[in-house]
Formats: sequence, structure tokens, C-alpha cells
Amino acid sequence: MANLDNIPPAPSVPPPGIAEVPGDTFAERRRLVTARLDWRQAFAALRHRNYRLFFAGQLISLTGTWMQAVAQGWLVYQMTGNEFMLGFIAFLGMVPVTLLTVPAGALADRFDKRRILIATQLTGMLLALLLAGLAYTDSVRIWQVATLSVLLGIAAAFDIPTRQSLVVDLVGRDNLANAIALNSTMFNIARILGPMLAGLLINIPAIGIAGCFLLNGLSYLAVILGYSLMTLPDRRPATPAPVWQSMVAATRFVQQQPFVRRIITLVALFSLLVFPLATLFPVFARQSLDGDARTYGFLGTANGAGALLGALTLAFLGDHPHQRRQFFIGLIGFCLSTIAFAFSTNLLLSLGLLIIVGWCFITALATANTVVQHRAPDALRGGVMGIYTLAFLGLAPIGNLLIGAVAKQFSAPVACATGAG
Repeated sequence: MANLDNIPPAPSVPPPGIAEVPGDTFAERRRLVTARLDWRQAFAALRHRNYRLFFAGQLISLTGTWMQAVAQGWLVYQMTGNEFMLGFIAFLGMVPVTLLTVPAGALADRFDKRRILIATQLTGMLLALLLAGLAYTDSVRIWQVATLSVLLGIAAAFDIPTRQSLVVDLVGRDNLANAIALNSTMFNIARILGPMLAGLLINIPAIGIAGCFLLNGLSYLAVILGYSLMTLPDRRPATPAPVWQSMVAATRFVQQQPFVRRIITLVALFSLLVFPLATLFPVFARQSLDGDARTYGFLGTANGAGALLGALTLAFLGDHPHQRRQFFIGLIGFCLSTIAFAFSTNLLLSLGLLIIVGWCFITALATANTVVQHRAPDALRGGVMGIYTLAFLGLAPIGNLLIGAVAKQFSAPVACATGAG
């Protein structure tokens, strides 16, 4: 019989922690979870006061932004009845992102990011209020919608890379992945609330489309207040290089990072071929599903609900060691579920498929964002995120034109299925 006194004691189990492992050449050291995360760790970024201000303000403002996006799409389709025009207006709004996002990202590395962001939010507020005034007086014309869309796109070109590069200043590197996941959570809560509210309010005569534009304009006050109350470090270089040199340095960094380069290339293809799906939601709501503005709102809400689930999944996973697998599961799943949605004529089936579409979308894109940000040095973060934004959103104008033209020539289902295929 074995002598139990000679059996060594069981080793103690270490608490959950983070291991540092070597990254790719020229990359930051990667941080991987070494034990099961506590559920509170999924909301770690909210421990930072600056991030709480950012989260609350952005949630209110983005809800208004989604309300305006739905209302504007419905307005354009009512005014023209033309699928191509939906794609064309979206194209005009994204052209400035294509042209300006890289130099705008470089500017974010040289100037006060908060001032840039407050300026872009004030611009968006004024444009939304102007559009509300035109709609209330029943004097809105399609050329006015197109012009305001271009101006809002210019503001977005400076806002997006600056806002994304600000996140590390709000939470530090330790909580960066969690903050990016919570950004997606916040974005998609707004993506659920905004279309749902717009779909309901558009059908109320006292509010209508103009009311959605007005509420969006007022929602900008929340994020402007949040930025004003933050206490932020000054990361501007003492002797900033010219913008063109910052752009060259950021481009060279991406070229020297094979994994980052491949991620950005795949994101660019995704943006070109399948990202413009939501542009045709009004067509699917009316033609494929025989619905109205509420149906349109339901489609956006279902897509946002799936994306919210994806963002929460990533928040709980943290710095998961299998980020490459996450990225490809998201990309492939998005394409397959988009093809299925394109040919659905049942509302419940379409809503279920859009939940899957949204989950896959966030799984792919938030993972890509995390990978790029973890590897970007602080001095080039704005410029690198400008390149990433160009890949993510900059090709969307061409994609919007393509999907609008194919939908006009053939049909919306053929356009979406072809791009995803």
C-alpha cells in the first residue's frame, strides 16, 4: 500500500494573469490571456474616468447618427425611388474619407486630438440642424442632401482616425483591446436604438424625417461635453515633422509589418465588396419583404443586435491568443450569411440572418482594429489608423457605386450575393 505521507502536495493554481510573449519583428510584445477572465474584466476600460465620459457621449451621439442615416436613406428613396441614387449619395459621403483620412491621421499625431474632435462634432451638429431645417420647411432637394453628405464626410475623415488613435490615451495599452471591444459594443447599442427609433418616429407626423435630423443635431452636445471634461496627456512631439513625412513614416511602418499589411489588405477587399450591404436595406425592406419604414428600421436593428453580441463576445475574450482564427471566422461567416440574406423573402428569417451578419462583421473588424493598434507605435498611431481607416471606409464609396449600379441593372439580391460571393 502506498505511503500517503510521501505524496507531494498539489501545486498551487496561479490566479488569472497576462503573459508577455514575443511579437512579430518590429512589433510590440503581444499580451495573451493565461487563465480564465473574470467577468468584470470584460468592462475593465470603464474603470477609467476619461473612457466613461467618452463612452456615454459617443453612445448618445451615435444613436442620433444612426437615426439620421436611416431617415436620410428613406428620404432619398422617397424622393427618387432609385436604387442607384441610394448608392450615389452614400458614395458622395464617403469620398472625403477616401481622399483625406491618411493626412487627417497624420495631423492627429501633430495637433491636439481633443480640439480636432470637438471641431468635427460641432461641424456635424450644424450640418444635421441645417438638414432638419430644410426638411421641416419642405424645401429639401436631392442636391442639398448630396452636398451636406459631402460636408459631413469631410468632418468624418478627420474624426475617425483621430478618435481611434485617442483610445490608448483614455485607457492605456493594458486595456486597449477591451476598450476597442467596448467601442464596438457602444457603437452597436446605438446601431440598435438609432434605426429602431427612426423607424418609429418617421411614421409619426409631428416628428417625421425632419425630427430625426433635429434629434441627431442635439445629440452632438453630449459628446462635445464629454470631450471638454476629459483630462488628457499631451502626446504631441516637441518638434513635429511635416505632415507628409508623418504619412511616409506610417506607410513605411505598415509595409514593414507583414501581418499588419495583410490584415489591412483583407479589410480593404471586405470594404470594397461586401461592406455596402446596408445601403440597399430600403430596397430589401420594400421589395423583398413588402414592408415600410418600420421594416427598414427592423433590418438595421437586427444587424446592430448581432454586432452587439459580437462586440460583447470580444470584450469577454480579451486579448485572445487565436486572433487570426477570429478574423477569418468573421470574414467568411459574413460572406455566407450575406448570400443567404440576399435571397430571403421572409422577415423573421432575414432578421435572424442579419444577426449573424452583424456578429461576424464585428468579430472580423474589431479583431483587425485591435491587431493594428497593438502593433502601432504611439508616435505613428494616428497615421497608421488613417491608413486602416482608408482600407476600412475609404473604398466604401467605390463599393457603394458598384452595388448601386448592379442593383439597378439586375436586382438588390444579385448585387449583394455577387459581392459576398
